[in-house]
Amino acid sequence: MTLPNDELAGLADAAVQKEAAGLAQDGFIRIFRLLAEGDEAAAELGLSVIEARARDWAMQGSSEEANTLRLALLISGLDQWGLAWTQAFGLAALPGLTTLLGNLRNPLDAQASARFEQQFAAIEAREDNAIDFKIELRRGIHLALWHAMVACDEREPAERLLQHLGSMMRVLTEMMPTYGWRLVADALAHIQLRCLDPNFAADPEHSSLAQETTQGLFTALNHSLPADMAKQVMAQATQVVLAYQRAQQQQAAQADPT
Repeated sequence: MTLPNDELAGLADAAVQKEAAGLAQDGFIRIFRLLAEGDEAAAELGLSVIEARARDWAMQGSSEEANTLRLALLISGLDQWGLAWTQAFGLAALPGLTTLLGNLRNPLDAQASARFEQQFAAIEAREDNAIDFKIELRRGIHLALWHAMVACDEREPAERLLQHLGSMMRVLTEMMPTYGWRLVADALAHIQLRCLDPNFAADPEHSSLAQETTQGLFTALNHSLPADMAKQVMAQATQVVLAYQRAQQQQAAQADPT
């Protein structure tokens, strides 16, 4: 397989891209919690803090172009989190998120706005571009929806989330025909690792329904993806899990040489 050729890595290296994905995830989760609590004053204050943090981080690049790309990554990430959540839970919109995106985007002057549009479009222009950001972002979204699914007490919402998550992963392989399957395999590997965690397995909240829907996700992808791709996805996910387990065993052996 051809290694990614990220045309944006010169302005935002892998570490910056991963940080952008993490900040987008943290910002979205904070916004969602603030809105869920229903305290308008607290939500307004919280949004201002999130906005200030985002602005400060976006200005830490080495040039105007790097700063603009940082802002574009953040806005892209927040927008994708919002889209995934509204579709998964049938929400019309998330007002706090809409406000934040506008506050980050609207103050740009004509020159900065043109630069932003160019950088924002470049993220999706090639699969390779901002690939570390895309991997980290999608992993967070997929795992968050999976956690929401396994936390369901009732079958109907659990199965609705199962269908949405499976569809989202399948569409990703169509949108990114070269690397999409690897992003799906990455998410499935992390789901398997969470399931193997003794603390997770022992949690009484993770019922038989959670186990059933998790298995259902793997089965649905195995059936809905092209056969060759499905084999690649499952094999890659298994390799990641086995590599992690070997690394854990080696660490344990080094910590206790007896």
